[in-house]
Amino acid sequence: MVQKLALITGGTRGLGLAITKRLLQDGWRVVVCARSLPDAPIAIADRTADVIAGDLRAPGEPDRIMSEVIARFGRLDLLVNNAGGSPMVEIAGSSASLIEKIVALNLTAPLQMARAAYPLLRESQGGVVNIASISGRRPAPGTVAYGAAKAGLISATQGLAMEWGPCVRVNALVVGMVENPDQVDHYGGPEGIARISALLPMRRMAHGADIASAVAWLASQEAAYVSGAAIEIHGGGEIPAFLSLAKGG
Repeated sequence: MVQKLALITGGTRGLGLAITKRLLQDGWRVVVCARSLPDAPIAIADRTADVIAGDLRAPGEPDRIMSEVIARFGRLDLLVNNAGGSPMVEIAGSSASLIEKIVALNLTAPLQMARAAYPLLRESQGGVVNIASISGRRPAPGTVAYGAAKAGLISATQGLAMEWGPCVRVNALVVGMVENPDQVDHYGGPEGIARISALLPMRRMAHGADIASAVAWLASQEAAYVSGAAIEIHGGGEIPAFLSLAKGG
């Protein structure tokens, strides 16, 4: 039986690392793409992820990365467009170059990676999973460019699913707030995380493993008829803050 190959962008830390470890655990051969090499090999049991260094925003990088995948592995069954993010900054205080970088990382790069991967995915009857964000569904003050890019990624997911069916399935995960050890300060520290968790129906933020499990399902034959989906993983949604204020919370 041929071992399937997954390419995960931004797969060396945070949410991407959780996805990498889950697919390794499930028996996939995994290649991670990141701007810098990890401090230590990413391994589960006797399986270790391969690494390709590269900046997805640089002209020509998606094609170079895919050429390396072809040369080293000769196949691709799954592309996970996970790399993304944005600093907290209002548009009025942003430079034109910062806005371009945010859109390039969160929308243009995933599109270019999908385009470059298409011939290999068509051959393997594989799939693409785009990691989108709830910021693409609701207002995102402080991260407007990021939210707009993620909204575009959700739209692109549905359009590509129509263009590429039935050979390649394309789906998105619309991810809510994820508890990440690297971003504790972003949420106001442990106390801030506790306050946010109290406003979520599940009473906690997502863990990386929650998102990784959804990726694993979308990549499996159990989801063979799922394409063009934008699956919201946010623990039931964010309870509006005004309800808490109205109750004196």
